[in-house]
Amino acid sequence: MKLYLGLVHHPIINKRDEVVTTSVTNMDIHDISRSCRTFGVAEYHIITPLEAQHGLIQRILGHWEQDKNGAYNPDRQDALSIAKLSSSLEESISAIEAKEGVKPLVCATGANFKKYQLTPVQVKEKAFIDKVPIFLIFGTGWGLHAQALELADYLVEPIFGGSLDGYNHLSVRSAVAIYLDRFNRS
Repeated sequence: MKLYLGLVHHPIINKRDEVVTTSVTNMDIHDISRSCRTFGVAEYHIITPLEAQHGLIQRILGHWEQDKNGAYNPDRQDALSIAKLSSSLEESISAIEAKEGVKPLVCATGANFKKYQLTPVQVKEKAFIDKVPIFLIFGTGWGLHAQALELADYLVEPIFGGSLDGYNHLSVRSAVAIYLDRFNRS
């Protein structure tokens, strides 16, 4: 199974259910890259249309591409080598399709999904049968907006923990690591 991952910063919903663009964080770039590299993700797409955010992302990624910084922490350089900047979800899907020669199976995640279509095991089975890569997308803010969900082939089962009252508000970095572990083990 070939797995790609996307962290979407637009279109995202806020707590008033309005479409917004969220800010990229340094921790999301570093920590999610490390999780992706650990679990064998082919590419990690950081998706934002904001040019100012593009500059930040390029500075962070470029910092670790420099010889002296890469030599200081080669593991960080290695992990960040799979991070790709993208202006839109559509751009990422097209880039994966161009690389793989087939459209990926786009699977959206979300803690707030009331209905979902597939578990991680079922996603892997579907991708195996259809011989396509998986593009697992995560939202920031209060989750993926309907515009992003329309591009998804399937909604993946939310992460349910042991909280008796159903609380499941993880950081996106934690959610990515849990999903990757579930995809790796299933």
